Amino acid sequence: MSDQETMKVYAKAAGDYAERFSKVAEGDIDQLKDLNGLFALLPDNGLVLDLGCGPGQWAAKIRDAGYQVQAMDASAEMAALAKEKFDLDVTVGVFEDLTAEAKYDGIWANFSLLHAPKADMPAHLLRIKTALKPRGAFHIGMKLGTGESRDALGRFYSYYEEAELIDLLEAAGFTITQKRRGNAKGLAGSDDTYVILTAHG
Repeated sequence: MSDQETMKVYAKAAGDYAERFSKVAEGDIDQLKDLNGLFALLPDNGLVLDLGCGPGQWAAKIRDAGYQVQAMDASAEMAALAKEKFDLDVTVGVFEDLTAEAKYDGIWANFSLLHAPKADMPAHLLRIKTALKPRGAFHIGMKLGTGESRDALGRFYSYYEEAELIDLLEAAGFTITQKRRGNAKGLAGSDDTYVILTAHG
């Protein structure tokens, strides 16, 4: 289930978060390449789930690229912003609410699963694998590091080494097709190193 302190931060900062990361979605060439990496694994008009969509900037780009898109986020405030800004109907729910089987051609989890406890990650990845069609595409973005902690705003984070995350994906049945590292400044103001992995089932 969602960490309540983390959810309070997002409820309070939803507007600022949406403004900041909508600009990122427009100008971050590397993240746009990540999106194209997912598209390369999708069939025409494929169905994609944005899992942990926030204010909807990436779900909107997926839709505008010609794919069917569904979106889910644990924050009702983020879901409302996604509707207001991008006319997206977002399901308010947690990772455990993903119960679909062989439904999606792709799942985009861009810096959302980093709020899940590490002990829960294997089950979340299996849930994602089950929700994907055979050879379905998966994108995951995570901050690099070790252990679990809270940031300066009080949000809960799980950190992974790149090899550790790859091992978890492979154990869940995924094959990595693309990876990269980057650095960015987040909502809390810290300069974080992250890894992006694209994979298929």
